[in-house]
Amino acid sequence: MLVSLKASRKFVVGGEFEHDGLAEFLGLQHWTLPSCDFDEKAVHAELRALHKAAERDLQHARAPAYLAGNVVRLATLAGLSDTDCRILEFVVLIQTDQLVRETANWLGDLSSVNLYFALAAVLGIPESDVRASLASRGTLARSGLVSMGRFGTASLADKLELLSTDFADSISSTDADPIDLLKDMVVPGSSSVLALEDYAHIGPSLSILRPYLKHALESNRTGVNVFLHGAPGTGKSQLARLLAQEFECELFEVTSEDDDGDPVGGERRLRAFRAAQSFFSQRRSLILFDEVEDVFNDGDVILGRRGTVQSRKGWLNRMLEENKVPTLWLSNAIHTLDAAFIRRFDMVIELPVPPRAQRERILRHACGELLAPDALKRLADSESLAPAVVTRAAAVVHCIQGEILEGSSSEAIERLIEGTLEAQGHRTPKRAALDQLPPTYEPSLVNADTDLVAMASGLVRTRAGRICLYGPPGTGKTAYGRWLAERIGVPLMIKRASDLMSKWVGGSEKNIARAFRSAEEEGAVLLIDEVDSFLQDRRHARASWEVSQVNELLTQMECFGGVFIASTNLVRNLDQAALRRFDLKIKLDFLKPEQAARLLGLQCAALGLGTPTPAQLSRVTRLIQLTPGDFAAIARRSRFHPIASVDYLLVALEAECAMKEAGARSVLGFLA
Repeated sequence: MLVSLKASRKFVVGGEFEHDGLAEFLGLQHWTLPSCDFDEKAVHAELRALHKAAERDLQHARAPAYLAGNVVRLATLAGLSDTDCRILEFVVLIQTDQLVRETANWLGDLSSVNLYFALAAVLGIPESDVRASLASRGTLARSGLVSMGRFGTASLADKLELLSTDFADSISSTDADPIDLLKDMVVPGSSSVLALEDYAHIGPSLSILRPYLKHALESNRTGVNVFLHGAPGTGKSQLARLLAQEFECELFEVTSEDDDGDPVGGERRLRAFRAAQSFFSQRRSLILFDEVEDVFNDGDVILGRRGTVQSRKGWLNRMLEENKVPTLWLSNAIHTLDAAFIRRFDMVIELPVPPRAQRERILRHACGELLAPDALKRLADSESLAPAVVTRAAAVVHCIQGEILEGSSSEAIERLIEGTLEAQGHRTPKRAALDQLPPTYEPSLVNADTDLVAMASGLVRTRAGRICLYGPPGTGKTAYGRWLAERIGVPLMIKRASDLMSKWVGGSEKNIARAFRSAEEEGAVLLIDEVDSFLQDRRHARASWEVSQVNELLTQMECFGGVFIASTNLVRNLDQAALRRFDLKIKLDFLKPEQAARLLGLQCAALGLGTPTPAQLSRVTRLIQLTPGDFAAIARRSRFHPIASVDYLLVALEAECAMKEAGARSVLGFLA
């Protein structure tokens, strides 16, 4: 670099050396002595003489022992040519040897063309070979070992980039195993804490995936890629580890953060993946690439910066077609992927939250005797309870079991799980338990225009039906859904508008489809509350997504094989074609006088207020807008504001009805 590429012009400047350390290394320190008269021409002549001597002795020159040995191993693993090896050694030296790096910096910023010329001169390799070695389809690039910046200019050290700084240190200072060379980017997978039985809810997909991976491992099939997606904690990573255990192969995970815990950029992760493909292609192994959404969606629309995948589509497509090690790609959100990429995966499998039976099994396996039966039932009922939430909470309590009060382990597990679910925006099991049917509930106390008990008997027999419950708030629509599910002997899955609405285009439709699919897997009665949010009259739609939501819900209703209940307070807003899809439309209205009197008696008994007098019964029958929901609201209030007498209870009920009448008058006055 100093002689052939004239970098000595920056080294010898103004009658002195720019870098005394380099001068000493080269044996030129005598020119720095006070007694020596610095002669630039003589210094340059001595540099040329040193260069000639080094060239004559070239056949004895070797890279440092560790570096040379590791490069030989990599050459075998990745299929590197002699030119590839020479370039790799040189790039490592630039990254690890300060004198080499600083000398290279004196060459200034180089374009790609100048870079090829410089490497050819320094390494004594034909320029055409250098170009071929550093080409985007060359082995160095495909293996991820050396990446060349192809745009703009930069110093020699910055123009050629290795996998990582740790890689450069490892390959030059230790007799390293390939996995050690990738230690900050690829790590060996750990054992799974779940069992194959925990994935019974995706059994049909596993019946294809398992034999396919087995065949791929035994036949060395290339281009094997499986995409697993689902909400965080649903067991995607655990499934990958479980499959590796089943097939007795190594699992290597591409990390998303470095040793310091800082996130790793998308391009670096993909380069680590390519290196792993090269390093482990001769081993019986699987590669796990988690959190792929960080790679596929790491651009910046506001700043106009293209993401890694958008700027590297060509070589990513080639990777998916040519990778030698079967790869499991994991994501929490599939909507971040371009459809052009999705079609290149052999299988795309969604991992939803397991159905209730699976959740109960996972709870029993992870928590054992630590969880009380009532807590187990409560937690298993939570539709949002992912396996990872259970195993993490169980692990925490197992660690401190000997330090907490006896019998409090169950409460601790429940508290940990509830904290996580609440932070994720889900309903907690205890909060859901508050929605259980009150002990005073009877279908006969619901003012419906259909015999609800007779209808329930028919649904117990057929286990299929589409029912629309409509009427004023509080008339018992959701409560009847709970009673019906208990009568049939299946879980009730309640979805509200807030559960299904999404800010993403097409997201609400996917949530609707997922709700029906989950109910089918659970064998549950599905109740969608506030269904008017999704079934609004399409004639009044102002946006295409309003129509598509209606269409999706109608399609799912027609395909659903179980019991579906839609409830609404605004039946007049519903799409007329949608209404025709329901097998039965039932109006639930305000309580009849005899129902109000009967419910008052039951409520007084439950609150320990004694039997109402005839006058008190007459008083409650005069409330024309009374609903079962009013009684339920006052019962909840009694937990913190006790009801002292029947008269006090009646005053509270009258106040509830008065608010409805006042609201109705204000609306009518506004309309007028």
